[in-house]
Parts: sequence; structure tokens; C-alpha cells
Amino acid sequence: MLRRADKRTPRLITEHDPKSPASEAYRALRTNIQFAGLDQPCRTIVVTSATAGEGKTTSAANFGVVAAQSGARVCLIDSDLRRPVLHRLFELDNARGLTSALLEDVPLEKVALATRIGNLWLVPSGPLPPNPSELVGSRRMRDHLAAAAETYDLVICDSPPIIAVSDGLALAAQCDGVILTIRVGGVSQQVLRRAVAQIEGVKGKILGVVLNGVDTRRDGYYYRYYRYYQAYAEDGRGR
Repeated sequence: MLRRADKRTPRLITEHDPKSPASEAYRALRTNIQFAGLDQPCRTIVVTSATAGEGKTTSAANFGVVAAQSGARVCLIDSDLRRPVLHRLFELDNARGLTSALLEDVPLEKVALATRIGNLWLVPSGPLPPNPSELVGSRRMRDHLAAAAETYDLVICDSPPIIAVSDGLALAAQCDGVILTIRVGGVSQQVLRRAVAQIEGVKGKILGVVLNGVDTRRDGYYYRYYRYYQAYAEDGRGR
């Protein structure tokens, strides 16, 4: 059954206000990742966060929109098989999706739905399984992602927070890169370090960080987090 977006469903800023600073930030992210993949193109990317409520789903969707607006064929996959939201964001049906493709062993393009954004397709989560970690960490998931990368220019996976469950780490190990979403002031640096260590522990490649909830009128917040990531990068581990 089709579910219409309600008041709790976040809006796509890149669709409704494409000239806003936030939309421009997503376009800058798209450009930076394109440059990051000059030697080895990043065709599959997972967007995750350390904890819940940091805006990783909104970031994944907006990143998908700006990538599609640039002319790339983009497949957005709701691989959060615990609390899927993307089908509501795009007001699409969720009767079939990623779990259907994995269980029936059919290509992701067979369950992908065209969105209202040109060049952007969504693979909803599909029926929620009892074993989400096993599904997204399976060899079949890896094969389906590889096949989708041959069909689309870019494949973006939205995953659960990595501190809570292992789904995101499984995807980080399978995808070309990771975008880590952080809500400023919402998570401690200790938790961030743990999240980064876990991603690197599975050989995940962190392509960049999205800072949500930045108040440009309060420079202290931004400076504190910028200083942390600058120091992290300078010691040879950061991206």
C-alpha cells in the first residue's frame, strides 16, 4: 500500500530548495567524491552514522538527488532493513524491494522504482526480515551490488547506524566507500572515534563526513568538529 509522506517524514531540500546553502553543500559533496574516485571510481557508496537520529537517511536521499541532477543514473537502496524510511520520502510502495531481490535472487533493477526525480531509482527495503544483518552481509548482497554498479552510474545504500548493529559495517566492507553522517553536538568524539575505527576495521574507505545541524551563527560548534577531523586527517588515518 502506498504511504504518503507525513509531517514526520523529512523533506528533500535539494528538490524543494535547490538554491539553498544546504543543497549547495550536497553538490559540493558530490563533486568532492567524484574527484576522490579519479584513480578508482566510487560506484557503490554506503551512507551511515554512528548513532540514530543524525540524518543519514536524509543525507543519502539528498546526495542521490544531486547526483541524479548532474545526469548520472543513480540507484538509491534502502538497506536499512530495521527502520526503512526512503519509500515514504519518495512516496513509493514498499511491498517489494531489497529483501525480495535477495530472497528471489533477481537483479535489483527488477525491483527498482522510478522516483519523481529524473535519473533516480529507488530500491525500497521490501518486507522486513528477521535476520537483516545476515542478508546485507551475504555473498548474494555483494553480487547484487556489483551487478547494480554495472547498470547504474552510482549506487547509494542507506544503512542503520553502525554502533547499534553490524549491518552498516557489512555494507562498508562491500561498497567502494562510506559517507559518515554526524549531527553536530549529538554524538561525542569518543563515539565518533569508535565508529571510524570499526569502519576501518572492516577495510571500509571513508570518503567524507556530512555535518548536520550546523548553526553557522555559532562558529564554536563548527570549529570544534572541524578541528577534530583536521587533526584526525593529519595523523594519516583520516580522509
